[in-house]
Amino acid sequence: MNVILDQASSPASLVQILEDDILSGRLLPGARLDEQALAKRFEVSRTPVREALRHLASSGLVEIKRNQGATVMELTTRSVVEMFQVLAEMEGLAARLCARRMTRADIEALRTENDICRVKADQDDQTGFILANNAFHDVIWRCSQNHFLYQEASKLGKRLNPYRRYVTHPRRMQESCDDHSRLLQAIENGDGERADRLMREHVELIAGGAADVVVALESSVLSHTD
Repeated sequence: MNVILDQASSPASLVQILEDDILSGRLLPGARLDEQALAKRFEVSRTPVREALRHLASSGLVEIKRNQGATVMELTTRSVVEMFQVLAEMEGLAARLCARRMTRADIEALRTENDICRVKADQDDQTGFILANNAFHDVIWRCSQNHFLYQEASKLGKRLNPYRRYVTHPRRMQESCDDHSRLLQAIENGDGERADRLMREHVELIAGGAADVVVALESSVLSHTD
């Protein structure tokens, strides 16, 4: 479906829409971003499309190569590992703060989100589980009551979402729910150190799986170029 944009604000609007497409996984790493096709989709000229792609390239979401055009940035194994390492520390801090600052209502909201995760895992609903899992983590970021931490963790978490999809399988979904339950108990008990450790271990386990996926994808690309 085409999206018609106001020409006066189209570059900024394009950036927002394309950024959301990338961070949500609707545009996967390596996807080609054809200027002409995007101009047709949004019913604008190619100039605002080109400006939007340049802006996304400056933020690291898009890669533009001479004579090859633009593609959604593909992270290297090292980049994925490094980003998950930073996210693990951010999430750990958020969990530790939550153990001191969460209200009873916040804890119940967190429990509800994990219940939804469990239902989606039982249904083998990957898309539904990812949405519920993101909501679970969003409650923790928000209830840390640290606005800067919330913004940065949310941004990085979304950046890594496309790679989470590769490692969200039935067994891992159930394991995540179990991780969440232990984490929730630590937060409810006010045990910040345990909440921090459990959250870092939870994120680092996902990081290992995501890194394995990137290695497999890189090996696949290399094998096709031999």
